[in-house]
Amino acid sequence: MRSIAVIPARLASTRLPRKALREIAGKLLIGRVYEAVQGSRMLEDVIIATDSDEIMEACQRHGWKAQITSPAHHSGTERVHEVSQSVAADVYLNVQGDEPMTRTEHIAGLLELMGNPEVQVGTLMTPAASLDVNNPSAVKVVTDLARRALYFSRATIPYDRDGAGQKYFKHLGFYAYRKAALDRFVALPESLPGTQRTAGTATLPGNGIPIHVAKTLYDTIGVDTEEDLRRAEEILKSTM
Repeated sequence: MRSIAVIPARLASTRLPRKALREIAGKLLIGRVYEAVQGSRMLEDVIIATDSDEIMEACQRHGWKAQITSPAHHSGTERVHEVSQSVAADVYLNVQGDEPMTRTEHIAGLLELMGNPEVQVGTLMTPAASLDVNNPSAVKVVTDLARRALYFSRATIPYDRDGAGQKYFKHLGFYAYRKAALDRFVALPESLPGTQRTAGTATLPGNGIPIHVAKTLYDTIGVDTEEDLRRAEEILKSTM
């Protein structure tokens, strides 16, 4: 199974401007993600996909493989799709460029999931830490018994109606796709009832593309704010 990882990266982030080029624990954020993903021996290639000349220049300086993609894309998934048009693979991984705590175990978990030829789209979840259960920055996921995603939400789901100590799972920003699923995703209309394509793969289950979810014990902090950056940096420094 030929598998490549694509790391979408842009400078125009709203909550934390220029975050891809922010420094975290002594390295640029995008570089820390790239080097973590490249540590996996299960991948044929790792490519940063960006619409920024500045990010491209940083990649060239550090020897990180990168490709310029269209500035018109609405999501990282669309950027991955553009790469898939010129780079052939059986499975494409989308590792979000704001996941500095990426581990090779995350890559292995996704690829193990995609080892089942019936799985078209895969992602990861981890048991939610207590501080993330009511945290709207942490996306929660609910699955069926076959580990197919039913809902993604920033709300606290499922609701603990009986106060019995409901288990919650946090969704992590890692995805895997087969080419047909990528093609179908970008063909979805821009606006859908109750959602938008800019919500990314959250639109897929409602359009007949099930997302299978693998469980991992390794939590991450997706960097969206200054607070996220500080939290992730403290954890990274404690392990150095």
